[in-house]
Amino acid sequence: MNLTSTQLYLRLLGYVKPYWRTFAISILAMVVTAATEPLLPALLKPMLDGTFIHKDDTVMRLAPLFILVIFFVRGVASFVGTYAIGWVGNKVVMDLRDEMFHKLLTLPTRYYDDHATGNLISKLTFDVTQVTAAATNVVTVSIRDSIIIVGLLGWLFYLNWKLTLLSLVMLPIIALILRVINARLRNASRDSQRAMGDITQVIEESVAAHKVVKLFGGQHYESARFNDQINWVRRHTMKQTIAAAANVPIVQMIAAIALSIIVYLATVQSRSDETTVGGFLSFVAAMLMLTAPIKRLTGVSEFLQRGLAASESVFELLDTPSEIDTGKVTIGRAKGRLGFEHVSLSYQQDDRLALRDICLEIPAGQAVALVGASGGGKSTMANLVPRFYLPSNGRITLDGHDLADLTLASLRANIALVSQEVVLFNDTVAANIAYGQMREVSEGEIIAAAQAAHAMEFIREMPLGLNTLVGERGVKLSGGQRQRIAIARAILKNAPLLILDEATSALDSESERHVQAALETLMRGRTSLVIAHRLSTIEKADRIVVLQKGEIVEIGTHRELLEKNGVYAQLHRIQFANTATA
Repeated sequence: MNLTSTQLYLRLLGYVKPYWRTFAISILAMVVTAATEPLLPALLKPMLDGTFIHKDDTVMRLAPLFILVIFFVRGVASFVGTYAIGWVGNKVVMDLRDEMFHKLLTLPTRYYDDHATGNLISKLTFDVTQVTAAATNVVTVSIRDSIIIVGLLGWLFYLNWKLTLLSLVMLPIIALILRVINARLRNASRDSQRAMGDITQVIEESVAAHKVVKLFGGQHYESARFNDQINWVRRHTMKQTIAAAANVPIVQMIAAIALSIIVYLATVQSRSDETTVGGFLSFVAAMLMLTAPIKRLTGVSEFLQRGLAASESVFELLDTPSEIDTGKVTIGRAKGRLGFEHVSLSYQQDDRLALRDICLEIPAGQAVALVGASGGGKSTMANLVPRFYLPSNGRITLDGHDLADLTLASLRANIALVSQEVVLFNDTVAANIAYGQMREVSEGEIIAAAQAAHAMEFIREMPLGLNTLVGERGVKLSGGQRQRIAIARAILKNAPLLILDEATSALDSESERHVQAALETLMRGRTSLVIAHRLSTIEKADRIVVLQKGEIVEIGTHRELLEKNGVYAQLHRIQFANTATA
């Protein structure tokens, strides 16, 4: 949904509303600051006429005191206004980031499939900071400088209304210039924010894959890729700079032309004694003081357009629909009986099916292995159970309940996952094992889970035991150790449904032995979906389901499928031959 600039801005101000008291204080302080501005030229007329012409002693004594009072009030009000608006601005950024991060945690898996990680990070780190000026500073600067301009114009009208009317001729010309420049600023800001997202993506990929970059000599390629992206940012930023830089001097030049004409006419009037020396200097001073607020008001459009462009990016994320969770049934602890009833799935909006008419009944507590060539649909089938994706046709049931009728929270509370790509967080071993538990977990429970996962033997050897930090993505642990931590996490969750996605692949024999033993403990009494390429790891499964091009082609035990001499037997022979050759 495309919002107009006004709609965008009003929505943005909605985030300021909770802090309206502090915001009001900042505006009030800015009003006081602005009100003191016209007092300076207004003070010039009586001061000059009273001291230099009329030699008034009272004016001569009080004028310096008035100047000190004006600047004291102005300084205090300026400090209060700046502090208050800064506080509100930072709270708005914090609230937006919090809402955006919460949205990220609720977005469907398809969204992550379609959007680069770096671009999403850039929205939270860069784009949202551009919003601050538009949400807060623009308002206060506009109010303050508008009051200053109105005050100065009022004084000018009082001194000489004819010359003041002449100065207003420049306003339509300035408005036209601002309209043209604002459009260029908004477009350049959009392009710059997209380019910043691309920079973040390159950095994120290069850091995450630094070993591959070093080993395959990709430094030059990555440097060239990064240089291309930062050059795009530079080019877009320069477009903003050109538009912003041209904005102020053009407006000031128009104002200067009007001012020079007015000063000339004022000097003509002074010859005919239509004005005093104090009145003339007060008029010129007020005219000169008008240029600063006009400059700020025209310059504020740069921050406004940059903020509105950032708002489009931020609200695009916030308006993305979260995961569909229309389920009303809270299932509690499930028994674990799974059913696939004519399930099909298409990732794209076309006729290509990743799964086609899958029908399968899995009794509670049974271990079912999904095997087949890569791209056969094994992981896709497993991903449908926690509703990471929704079936295009058919339905999946748990204990007779359609998964679509269950709340996501109650469904996922019944599922544990151990995958080949173990996800560990840069926290302690204990925190990773107890991750996501909705209750207080005792150290005894964590140790029991770690022992059942065959993990305590290496945890005890760590410097701080369970309190040892595992590093980013568990980089301080070996592959087998990471797998056992993940298994301990699943054991502690104690869910009746278990998904094992290549949980023992890419491990050495010793690690595989420990992990396999831990998995057998974990699978006991649970309904398990086991995805494996290495067929030796699933020979004990209650049933083996063979998938080929998204369809079930064979079902049976290890022995039954070998005797059938079909697809499974062929896969087994190939792997056995490869193992024997190795």
